Amino acid sequence: MAHAKNHDYHILPPSLWPLLGSLAGFVMLFGAVKWMHDSGPWVFLIGFVGVLYVMFGWWADVVAESQVGDHTPVVRIGLRYGFILFIMSEVMFFAAWFWSFFKHAMYPMGLQSPAIDGVWPPAGIETFDPWHLPLINTLILLCSGAAATWAHHALVHENNRQDMKWGLILAIALGAIFTGFQAYEYSHASFGFSGNIYGANFFMATGFHGFHVIVGTIFLFVCLLRLTRGHFTPEKHVGFEAAAWYWHFVDVVWLFLFAAVYIWGA
Repeated sequence: MAHAKNHDYHILPPSLWPLLGSLAGFVMLFGAVKWMHDSGPWVFLIGFVGVLYVMFGWWADVVAESQVGDHTPVVRIGLRYGFILFIMSEVMFFAAWFWSFFKHAMYPMGLQSPAIDGVWPPAGIETFDPWHLPLINTLILLCSGAAATWAHHALVHENNRQDMKWGLILAIALGAIFTGFQAYEYSHASFGFSGNIYGANFFMATGFHGFHVIVGTIFLFVCLLRLTRGHFTPEKHVGFEAAAWYWHFVDVVWLFLFAAVYIWGA
């Protein structure tokens, strides 16, 4: 009786995942710096594989904890707050790229970029027509977000797992199509990453967004796999809720990118 649990908190057992994650992240960062100095990508790839391994193992433990009942209402609130803070950090991450883009667009002359001669986009840069492929990609991503919302509504308000499954399948498929179109657009760019500040800003902002789309697509796919295994109920679905929040965040960032970089920036 002295060790009986009489609270709603989940006391975690000792785990190596935080230490392994830190080491793998350090190796990946160190490898990235070495790669930028022409030492090859191998150290970076080793760290990257380590990070993926930690992510898989750690989150598998979290899912297992949920299935055995450790995620009480109090724990679920903490998980939601933690994910909200994570999304806020992502907002500030993208704010940095928007800041850089707007700064160079509004003040193109400066000590760091005198070669562009007060013109934005710099002379010789042929920008994308926002009303062709970028507009199509915008509609695709918005439809994918609507499909994710359909899946969420089907689970929470109707407990309809079949509709939830098809909503997730549609959201995942549209996310994959978006990624394919983005790769096609990159392959037809008339400017590169290096040599001009416009290309650097464009590829960093849209490229990191594309990376988040890939991560979000995987996130939704994992939710689909969990659904097929009987996970998620109208009361307990924090993992899927986090995936839906993340996907809508990706949608909103793209709307700002489309308006700022593709339309205004051109």
